[in-house]
Amino acid sequence: MLGPLQFVPFLRPMVWGGRRLGDVLGKQLPTDEPYGESWEISDHPLHRSVVANGPLAGTTLRELMEIRHDELLGPTSRHTNFPLLVKYLDCSDWLSVQVHPDEEAVKRLWPGEGSKTEAWFVIDAAPGSRIYAGLQPGIGKDELRAAIEAGTVAECLHSFEPKPGDCVYLPAGTIHAVGGGVLLAEVQQTSDATFRLFDWNRRDAQGKSRKLHVEEGLESIHWEQGPLMPVAWSPMLELIEPPLHLRSSPRACSARISSFGLVECSYFEIRFARSLNGPLSIDKDAGRPRVLMVLTGTGVLTSLERKDALYAGQTWLFPASLPSVEIHGKNLSALICTLPAET
Repeated sequence: MLGPLQFVPFLRPMVWGGRRLGDVLGKQLPTDEPYGESWEISDHPLHRSVVANGPLAGTTLRELMEIRHDELLGPTSRHTNFPLLVKYLDCSDWLSVQVHPDEEAVKRLWPGEGSKTEAWFVIDAAPGSRIYAGLQPGIGKDELRAAIEAGTVAECLHSFEPKPGDCVYLPAGTIHAVGGGVLLAEVQQTSDATFRLFDWNRRDAQGKSRKLHVEEGLESIHWEQGPLMPVAWSPMLELIEPPLHLRSSPRACSARISSFGLVECSYFEIRFARSLNGPLSIDKDAGRPRVLMVLTGTGVLTSLERKDALYAGQTWLFPASLPSVEIHGKNLSALICTLPAET
């Protein structure tokens, strides 16, 4: 039986990155460059994740999908590629103002790629950092095009100062940006389709700016969508008893363990879980795979008569065939991601 799987992180230097993927989340950054992304689980052609340890060490996720598909995703799954791309992001500087195409737009504008709906969960945020999500009321294509030319795009976007525990759901077609010192966990569809509309007038050491995709981006935006706010505020870093009252009603397991839903869409479901000092069971979920992203704290994972240490920055994939997994956490908070039930 396939046991819990960990993969080698794919670390990507980015002009907007920093060093907190290493300093906070324990990634081994190979150079002194600013790193923006750690791809934890990916079956995208740009990078196929590689199993980090155990008897399958060196095996790619693509190979597992080909030879052990039913164990990994469940026998009823119709996915031929692993449908989730899971990352950590260090947005020390500003990501470009961008939009990801939906299923219809990507067919026209980026054949061969997939649509990209995603969700962000804020692990840490510096004072003065911002998340831009959605258009201000009254902004249409003409107004945004003029703002791009004038360099005043930020005035067209809804924004807020994030705090740890904020979760932002970004359907494909949403214009967005983030930066100023935000550390994120990201769950998205398996796609790298991004259209940059504005890059803050940034230039590299040679005076060159990054390529923009203004026309494609304008064709991808869902213009009827207004400002987006965080889904919920969690008590992630407020390790107190009892759990704080939240916008989303928590399903309390005990005074020391809580779990509640954050996002439920056509592509993924995300739940926040917290264990101050006790067991947390991740049940076999209707034959679906589960992804565990450890955000804070430490713990021990028990499954198939093996024990593994847990700490912040880890990501685990529990195959659909794997029975329940139990975690004993110490001030541990995590995201648990699953696929929607297929009909």
